[in-house]
Amino acid sequence: MNSWNLMSSLASLLWMVMELFGTLSGNTREVLHKFTVDLPKKHGRGGQSALRFARLRMEKRHNYVRKTAELATQFFINPSTSQPNVAGLILAGSADFKTELSQSDMFDQRLQAKILNVIDVSYGSENGFNQAIELSAEILANVKFIQEKKLIGKYFEEISQDTGKYVFGVDDTLKALEMGAVETLIVWENLDINRYVLKNSVTGEIITKHLNKEQEADQSQFRDPSTNAELEVQDKTSLLEWFANEYKEFGCTLEFVTNKSQEVHSFAEDLVASVACCAINWISALLMRFLMTRGYMRTLIKQSIRDMLVLDLGRMQLL
Repeated sequence: MNSWNLMSSLASLLWMVMELFGTLSGNTREVLHKFTVDLPKKHGRGGQSALRFARLRMEKRHNYVRKTAELATQFFINPSTSQPNVAGLILAGSADFKTELSQSDMFDQRLQAKILNVIDVSYGSENGFNQAIELSAEILANVKFIQEKKLIGKYFEEISQDTGKYVFGVDDTLKALEMGAVETLIVWENLDINRYVLKNSVTGEIITKHLNKEQEADQSQFRDPSTNAELEVQDKTSLLEWFANEYKEFGCTLEFVTNKSQEVHSFAEDLVASVACCAINWISALLMRFLMTRGYMRTLIKQSIRDMLVLDLGRMQLL
């Protein structure tokens, strides 16, 4: 039996393969539980002996299905919510146990409702787990696609409902992170911005800048605007990598998205930066008095990105 944790707390996929329970998060696997299955082989004799062996075999199969069903409930039903902690379920095996399990009354109905597919594999245990993942590549892609759509859909819903629970752009996102106001940080996986730690060669002051490729080519970015002193590079890191390493320090979850769905494509096209869904309404006074429609919001974001300016109250009043 196996499970695969797909997208942090948002959703996960449960894998059930012969003889093993485990999780796979990114490239990291963890075996939760292993057990052995010892079923009597079919007996070639006739008469009473054949009936006895058939009965023993059926009892063993029944016990195996029951044990598997109980373990699935133990591992994959959240006791605090009484709900599955997985988004989908894939059953895999080399015999018909997977089908028997899926149709059994002993299998928790809450998990049964999560079944996405039942597939055949040639192996049990960890080898079967690996094969099941390979055979389910298309399903995994579809699940991630759906989850991305839901995630970005929720973001745009926050905008359209005037909740104030969002912020966009690198600078405002970082401010929200430092305030501890961010619940979910959404980052486009192709975000092409670097984080620079710079030191003023005259005063020794340390500053941080976030620059895209075009800005990096502008040498004025590496000069103090008031004294023209050189700003020496102390550290250069991909902002994407920095988010991945530091997000836990801000008490938020991190979600990377592609641009394959229409929602995420619009997200990447409009924002071209990281986006944070905030847990408090501090940003509402800054944005929501002026942003009444999603269409206007997108126009405003595009203008902000084009001008490379931080949105503030004074700027918004001029629009």
